[in-house]
Amino acid sequence: MQFTKQRGFTLVEIAIVLVIVGLLIGGVLKGQEMITNAKLKRLESDNAGIAAAMFSYQDRYLQLPGDDNAAQNRFSVYTASAVNGNGDGAIDGVWNVTATTDITTGTTVETNKFFGHLRAAGLIPGGAIDDTKPSNAYGGQIGIQNGALGIAGHVTIFGAIEGPIAKIIEARLDDGNGDSGRIQSALVAGSMATTGTAATTYADNQRYNMAFRL
Repeated sequence: MQFTKQRGFTLVEIAIVLVIVGLLIGGVLKGQEMITNAKLKRLESDNAGIAAAMFSYQDRYLQLPGDDNAAQNRFSVYTASAVNGNGDGAIDGVWNVTATTDITTGTTVETNKFFGHLRAAGLIPGGAIDDTKPSNAYGGQIGIQNGALGIAGHVTIFGAIEGPIAKIIEARLDDGNGDSGRIQSALVAGSMATTGTAATTYADNQRYNMAFRL
């Protein structure tokens, strides 16, 4: 009987394989880091863009978008007074309220009219009757609210941000605490009302609604 002699891998071959595997893993991790950084930059850019659009509207018309009580007369695309806000200087309503109709009816709250007025003014893309809230880089909504979590004034809110990302945002832009500073957060299942409870820490297995003070 003739036996075939089997040849194993040499140390050099094993080392080459390990180097290739290491390069592949490093490439995957680097790609994930680049994606994360791109999403973070988009969040920051979206927040800055909404703030700039809101203050530009206020400078131009001396009213806040959504709260503007002269929007019908200001923009020819509107034909009904229901598009107007009440002009009291505050954008009323909950940031993520669901609209059952478009902003041409009187049943829509000012937080839904906010984006429609900005679109009518040409400050953000879209149609003037469209009250659809933009989506953030992590799939949640972007909204506006007055006095969320006891923060004085208006805030932009980015919904459903993953815990690890919320930690990074806090570290980069604020004081690292979810219940203090210019950025405060609450669990998605919690309330963003004035009396809502802010998160003191961020858990990796949770998602948060993050309020950025304007």
